Amino acid sequence: MALRYPNIDNPVNPYRDNVQGKANEPICVAGLLDRAKQVLGPAYEGPAPDWTLEAIYDRLENNAPRIVIIGGSADHPAHIMDYLTTARAALRIWQNGGVPFSFSTPVMCDGTAQSNQGMSYSLQSRNAVAEVVVNQIEAHSYHGAFVIQGCDKQPLGVVSALAHVDRIRRLRGEAPFFATFAPAHVLKGGTIPPDLRRELENVAKRAEGQGADDIAQDLRETMAYILQCSSNTAFQGVLQRARERGILTKEEHKDYEKRLAVATCDGKGGICAFNGTGNSSRHLVAGLGLVHPALELLTEPPDQEAVNRALDSLAAMINDPAFGVSNIMAANVRNAIRIHSASGGSTNLMMHLVAAMLYGGYRFSLWDIDRIHKEHPVPDLFDYSLTEGRDIFALALQCCSGKIRGMETLFHELLENGVPMDLDAPTVTGTTWRERLARREGLSAERVTDNPIILSEPRRPFSGVDVLTGNFFESAVVKISGMPTPQLDEFDKKAAFVLYYENEEDANRSLLDPDLLEHLKRKRHFSHQNLRAMLRHNGPEHVERWKDMDYDELYDHMVKNHVLKIAVVISGQGPAAFGMPEMFTPMQHINANRTLRRLVTVISDGRYSGVTYGAAIGHMTPEALQGGGILYLKTGDLLYLDLRRGEIQFLDASAFQNGQLRFEFDSVRTARQPLAEQRLSRLRRRQRRVAAGNRLVAHTDAAHGVVPLAVAEEAELDYRSDVLLPKGKRVAR
Repeated sequence: MALRYPNIDNPVNPYRDNVQGKANEPICVAGLLDRAKQVLGPAYEGPAPDWTLEAIYDRLENNAPRIVIIGGSADHPAHIMDYLTTARAALRIWQNGGVPFSFSTPVMCDGTAQSNQGMSYSLQSRNAVAEVVVNQIEAHSYHGAFVIQGCDKQPLGVVSALAHVDRIRRLRGEAPFFATFAPAHVLKGGTIPPDLRRELENVAKRAEGQGADDIAQDLRETMAYILQCSSNTAFQGVLQRARERGILTKEEHKDYEKRLAVATCDGKGGICAFNGTGNSSRHLVAGLGLVHPALELLTEPPDQEAVNRALDSLAAMINDPAFGVSNIMAANVRNAIRIHSASGGSTNLMMHLVAAMLYGGYRFSLWDIDRIHKEHPVPDLFDYSLTEGRDIFALALQCCSGKIRGMETLFHELLENGVPMDLDAPTVTGTTWRERLARREGLSAERVTDNPIILSEPRRPFSGVDVLTGNFFESAVVKISGMPTPQLDEFDKKAAFVLYYENEEDANRSLLDPDLLEHLKRKRHFSHQNLRAMLRHNGPEHVERWKDMDYDELYDHMVKNHVLKIAVVISGQGPAAFGMPEMFTPMQHINANRTLRRLVTVISDGRYSGVTYGAAIGHMTPEALQGGGILYLKTGDLLYLDLRRGEIQFLDASAFQNGQLRFEFDSVRTARQPLAEQRLSRLRRRQRRVAAGNRLVAHTDAAHGVVPLAVAEEAELDYRSDVLLPKGKRVAR
């Protein structure tokens, strides 16, 4: 049975006092409901249609809740099935006594935009979505929202917008803005067709026959993955190298790419099943208390019952400030950070969460996330894998079967492992986490015995994204939890040579070169003295046997034994310079090279997606265009990677050659000022390739969310004290 929504307790009635809108709005509502019934056809559940223009008028006149369904553009896979969920939501809103509306936002697909100019607009699209949503909600005076949550920047863009609206309405003395989020279902990853798998195995054998064992091994490793849009890039890197070595023809290469592409995505769309920004956003928004558990992790679009459960819960939230979007978000921010950490979340969300909090009016930065992350150790409770049948689609299957309860299960296991969680924070069920977890059925992760993803026993005692600092920059982020402990040991407390690129295009061209390491050796980019010093520090066990080798022999031994370490620095990619694109493609080129990946750490003032074998370090501030230290680095410089301590330092080469770790950068900045000016000139010219109206100028830096300066300046609330519990008491922290 439908639950009747209360009318909005608000001195403002946008319909009653707007003469022109009295004609405009009823036909929009009637059109939406008529289409909804047509879409559902025989599957329609409910009483006979009663949405006459007169009935719609009366509801609007009485200030019944105006609830907008916010979807996304169908040129993004996550939103292909929005029309079905929109239909179900619209009908239930009407049955509950509300007035449904709908609009969709553009949603930029990072997979589509990768490796082209579109990546320069990806981060900006988050702020653009926030701006569009605020405009539409304020212009049409909606009271609440049902959000079909997509992928990439859309989820946190909409969270930011709704928190912003809620904050503004609190300032104006109006009713709080309420919302519930319905994440798109998980897209099932593809499998390589048997005939294609046999052909690719023959390519691997052909590579072995031509002495290219590295390509054979890399190809077989890539074939082990569940097909995702991200795996297409991995295949591209390996197949390109095979083609350049004459193992493949151009025609074979393109044929394989085509057959892999068409076998990758399910026709119903959804959020790709790897644990990237799309699914990390799912976990984070659920951790913020904004997702009803009936809609959290699905393998297909939600049925009417699931949609009803989420929308019925709004009845307990309407008119209660504790359930306003900004308050729910701030009350749950510590929960969300710990869930994000324990589930191995995306580094991009560090920045997006900061942005959402600022839009909601709360003072917040990367350093607040870091402080919360370090208040109590958060164990790694997420055993996700794209090669062992543990992608997010498998997690959704486990949830749909009733064996576990998604983020409620992760919340429970964090508590069981001694992590403090805010149990009395409000959520969109109209209840607190304490009330939600009181029902014990299906709560423990121990119920999943076959290939569990959420764990009861941690994989290790630490997780999440760490904040780095150093003598040539202020902040950067690194996902140490993406590296198994032995892998982390290979790079931690090691010296690394800088391999510097002014932009991603240069990096991609170079990193695809199958002979890159040979070229670096032949051109002596790393001095012999520094090579010996690196040997003494990174591989002291080899010093006696290798100390008298000439340059080429020493270099080869250091590469073969992974003693040589390289910091691939990709500069000029920051928000102001170039829109802060992801460094996904260069990272995949590194991952697809068996030899190179054991040597490389990636450092950039851009964003990144996924991880490399070595650490992937991004969001570096200040960015190059703002005169950050990354602007002054050169190929052949030495950096010291102290990852567990959260530091990267520029090494004094002379001291290092004498066995000392001395960190000094100020003299380098002074000496290289002419080089910096030349690079800045090229950066400014390159910046013009991004449309002027879409550049991220007059914004904060990555550590402060990359939001418009006005948004940051007006963020005055304290998330630790200016938060309400459902019964009106303040959160004690």
